[in-house]
Amino acid sequence: MYAIIVDGGRQYRVEPGMEVDLDYRETPAGESLTFDKVLAVSGDAGLKLGAPTVDGASVTASVVGAKQGKKLYVQKFRRRKHSKSRIGHRQLFTRVKITDIAGA
Repeated sequence: MYAIIVDGGRQYRVEPGMEVDLDYRETPAGESLTFDKVLAVSGDAGLKLGAPTVDGASVTASVVGAKQGKKLYVQKFRRRKHSKSRIGHRQLFTRVKITDIAGA
């Protein structure tokens, strides 16, 4: 059983028990989230495709906590100017664990 959901302009293929990193939101750990924008649901009855979303389908998840991504470096260099800079960036994510897929 799996579902395809939309969150933050991105699409995720999720299954029960799976952990997914979403865009950061200030939600405390242990709280549950519900995703109503479900594009497709696959279950025992087969695959249901939405136009654009599946009616009555939802995915619930519990928040595991906040997480930082790996460090990325942005470098700027101007030739013959003695000018260069290097800046690091770590993106924040919210990790959620998928608990239930309804409407399959």
